[in-house]
Parts: sequence; C-alpha cells; structure tokens
Amino acid sequence: MEAVPARARVYIACVVMAALPCLLPLPDVRTPWWAVALLAALYAGCERVARSRFVGLSHPAGTFYPVLLAGAFLLPAPAAALVAVPGALLSQARQRPVALRRTWRAAQLVLGVWAAATTHRLLGGRDAVVAGDVPYALGPAGAAVLVFCLVLALLDGGILAVAERVPVRRAWRGLVTRSLAPIAVHGLAGLMMAVLWRSPYGPVAALLVLLPMCVSWWAFAQYHRERAAHQATIRALVQAVDIKDGYTRGHSERVGQASLMIARELGMDDERVEVLRFAGILHDVGKLGVPTRLLRKDGPLTPEERRVIELHPEYGHEMVRGIGFLGEARAAVLHHHERLDGSGYPYGLVGRQIPESARVVAVADAFDAMTSTRSYSRARPVAVALAELERCAGSHFDPVMVTALVEAVRRTGWHPAVTADDEETRPARVPPPGAPLSSRPGAHR
Repeated sequence: MEAVPARARVYIACVVMAALPCLLPLPDVRTPWWAVALLAALYAGCERVARSRFVGLSHPAGTFYPVLLAGAFLLPAPAAALVAVPGALLSQARQRPVALRRTWRAAQLVLGVWAAATTHRLLGGRDAVVAGDVPYALGPAGAAVLVFCLVLALLDGGILAVAERVPVRRAWRGLVTRSLAPIAVHGLAGLMMAVLWRSPYGPVAALLVLLPMCVSWWAFAQYHRERAAHQATIRALVQAVDIKDGYTRGHSERVGQASLMIARELGMDDERVEVLRFAGILHDVGKLGVPTRLLRKDGPLTPEERRVIELHPEYGHEMVRGIGFLGEARAAVLHHHERLDGSGYPYGLVGRQIPESARVVAVADAFDAMTSTRSYSRARPVAVALAELERCAGSHFDPVMVTALVEAVRRTGWHPAVTADDEETRPARVPPPGAPLSSRPGAHR
C-alpha cells in the first residue's frame, strides 16, 4: 500500500465528516427515491463504461457530471448528493490505497453536488425546470455549475497543499479556469436532461441527451490514445540514448523532472510545463548520432572529439523537428548548450536570443550533471551544485531559471540516482580551483 501522509488522512477525514450531514434527508421535503436510484445507477454504470477498455478514458475527474448536475437540478440537495455516492465508491482507482481514494472522491462529489443543488434551489431554478422555461433556467443552472466547479477546485487545491506540500499560492492556481469550461458544457447537458425529464416524455427522453456524450467520450479517448502514443515515442528515444550512453542512464528523466520543477516555480501553465518536461527528457537525443566510444571515454576529450560531441544538439534537432506536438521543446534540444555570454554552442547565441525553453533545460541539465557520477567525474553534493549554478548565473545561465531551481530544490529536495554502475572503481576527474565551468563536472558531454 502506498503511504499517505497523516496530514492528508486528517484532511480527507474532515471532508468526509463535512459531507455526511449533506446526505441527511430534509424532513419536510418528499424525496423521489426511484429517481435517486435511477440516476445513481446511471451515473455508476456510465462511469464504469467510460473507464472500460472499450472507451479507454483514464482522466481522474468525473466523466459523467451531466448526470450529477441533472440530479442537482431535479432533486432536493441531499438526494442529489446521494446520486454520486455509489458511482464514486465503485469507481476504478489506479493507485493505492483504493478505499481511501474512493472515499475521498465520494465526499468531494457529495459536497459539490449538494452545494450546486442548494444554489439552484435558492435561485428558483427548480420552478423554471418544472415549467420548461429554459431561458430563465439558464441563470440558476449557470450559478449552480459555477458553485460546483468552485467547490471541487477548493477541495482539490486543499489536497494538493496538504498531501503534496504544494505551496498555497500555487495549489489553487488554474484549477477553476481549466475546469470551468468543460463543467459548463456538462452543466448544459445536465440542464437539458432535467428539462426533458420533467417534460411529458419523461426520463426516457432525458436519456437521449447522453447520446452526444458518447461522441465526446470517443473523441476524448482518441485524444488520450494520441498522448499515450506521444509518450511511447519519447520513451523509445530516451531508452535508445540510455542504452548507447550507459553512464548517463536516467539522466534524461532527471533533467525532465528538474525542468518541470523550474517551470512550475515560474508559474507556467500546465500545458507548457509538460512541454518543458519533454524538452528536458529529449535534450540529449542527438547523442544517438555521436560515436559511442566518445560518449564512454574515461579520459579527457581532445579538441577534435569535443567538436564531434558538440554536434549532438543539431543532430537532436534534426531528429525531433518533425514531431509537431513537442512545440518549443525542439528549440530547447537545439539550444540547451548556449550560454548567456555567447560562449556556448552550436550558434553562440547571447542573452534573450536563447529561447526560454533552452534556458530552463540548460540549468536543469547542468544541475543533474553536477549531482550525478559520470565516467569522468564524481557527483557533487546538491548544495555545492546549487552554489555553482548561482556563481555562474548571469554569465552561463539565466539567473531567473537558477533562482527558480534553487527555490524548488530547497523546498522539495532532490535525490538524484547514481548513474555509474561501478562508481567506486572509476577515478574522478577533479578540476583545479577556479577552473572554468567547461572543465567542471557540470560541463557534461
């Protein structure tokens, strides 16, 4: 079982305790239990189908918000909240502990649906749905959807801040803006279900609204399959580099992680963070075009050999420039060895001429090189590597990127893996004091 921090368990317990009163039936309100059972079964069944091999969705968010929101527009708040419970408790969980994750999801949805249903009722939305007055019903339904989105975002940000120690200023950043548009579409579908449910045609007509959703599932599944294919392409390229240069095995993944840390510290949006992670992972793919004997050479490189190795950014760019989804990661592959003072390669770019993605990867690359054991150098302590980056900020590296990495590492830590299998038997090449960075362990091949 994966360890869950005690503070996260306490947070989840508090959310569950807050959700339980939301399920208590109102004494003066008649609850249509048959409608609750039908919607709950529909939600649970659709969730299972959506995550089946046939559809292939793996997104952790609820896929059938239309059913939940239709319940919020049709039922009393406690009954609407109850609709989410069976589906959440029976949903598939890819990570352990399964029971805790299911309980958390159920409590989160109960609070969100209860808040949405309460908002909808207070604004008079129930009467508009019963009367079939769609234009008037849009206002209360929109407010309910907004409340539903805000509650889910609030709880998601809280679990990030508590369980993963994400800084409070970043825990909630972008959660509402990313989820509001798709939830609004689901809310419109839920409103259509509710209006048709109350029409003379009854629940059967309401179920027809799910047909367009089937098309959206399929499209979403294709999107996820395409992303999976992208990931497989990247893994294949990285594995090829690792096989060829065994001394730096795992280096690409660690540079990708460091690039991700920098990007997040700078407050970049999730899509760009992912692209920069790709950039870090693929930055050395051009080494596939460099002779293996040079990559594995124990001693110092001759000027001729160094010129050959310095071609690897251009090789790498040629290899990935046709992969459209990489975006600005391709520029990082080409320019990650450029330096702010113009002394880098392959083109000697200066300052802001170097793409931002390349400046991120350059810092991440040098940091991991200094904290990993190679055939020509031993690993440095993390604190020493960070100090070296700060010393070279402004001349070799972008100070903004260096500061971002320093802050991220000091807050979350860094534990690089040993990349040399026989580190105890290989001599370390120790640079003399005051030697330029090109002769230091950070100036990797």
